[in-house]
Amino acid sequence: MSNGMAAANGPGAEACLVDASVYIFRYYFALPPNWESRAGYSTEAVYGFTNFLLDLLARRPTYMACAFDESLGSCFRNEIYADYKCSRALPDEALAFQLAACREMAEALGIASFASERFEADDILASLTRICCESGQSIRPVIVTRDKDLGQLLDAGAHSLWDFAADQYLDRSAIEGKFGVRPRQIADYLALVGDSIDDIPGVPGIGAKTAARLLAEFDTVEDLLAGVERVPALGLRGGAGIARKLEAHADQIRMALKLAQLHDRVPLDVAAADLAPGPADPEFAIALADELGFGRLGGKIRRVLAQPDFCPGTETGPVTETV
Repeated sequence: MSNGMAAANGPGAEACLVDASVYIFRYYFALPPNWESRAGYSTEAVYGFTNFLLDLLARRPTYMACAFDESLGSCFRNEIYADYKCSRALPDEALAFQLAACREMAEALGIASFASERFEADDILASLTRICCESGQSIRPVIVTRDKDLGQLLDAGAHSLWDFAADQYLDRSAIEGKFGVRPRQIADYLALVGDSIDDIPGVPGIGAKTAARLLAEFDTVEDLLAGVERVPALGLRGGAGIARKLEAHADQIRMALKLAQLHDRVPLDVAAADLAPGPADPEFAIALADELGFGRLGGKIRRVLAQPDFCPGTETGPVTETV
């Protein structure tokens, strides 16, 4: 399904909650190093991310926020499992410059931006979703991401997942079609199959289809472990062996569940009203763009930020510019 904001139509104001790192890395790997800051660092990821934010802002979301990842190696999940995300290298100086510049640009554009050394961007998005849902206002959180694992938020108040760059909208049925489980079961699913990207261990011999079949019978992995003696009778090939594996890996399953579950109580000290795009100084943002080596985006920045008829919540077409 496509046409994200149109597909997400419904009562209430839209809150676009952006999974920033997913898009930063998309542009980091997809764009050539054609832009350079005055400090001598390549800035292709910052250029792509800035374009992306401007196109999103041009649609006039009523609320908008970016969640950045700054917790690699220091996340609370590393206290649960030391090897969590151990295959990921810390960013080198050049990449670290671009990551910091992306957040600086988001703030210059008037977008509420959040990061934590202890919690991941996914946890921040979960917390922002909760804040929007508990605001007492009619707010529809839309998670702007390419990460389908965030589908678990669709059972925690999020209205939809929207990959803005691909203009692809995913609802509960699409997530169920992808994983074979309900959104609220995604963490349980990952506790069984593991997640090689995040170095979350899975149960040997239990793949996607088996995990989905087990979670169709048992609502959670705790229910599964409590009723593991029923597994051989489910008609699964090698059911007795699967039951033995589950029993042998029970502690690992519970640990993996803690790693996969999202924490929605990150201390952000923010209210939903604070997520409205704030007043931004176009000239400051243009100067920053020039400092980062893509001053030719100045016209686009001025058009998006300085339109006299600007009104958050009134959608316009995205502003595009070829450089």
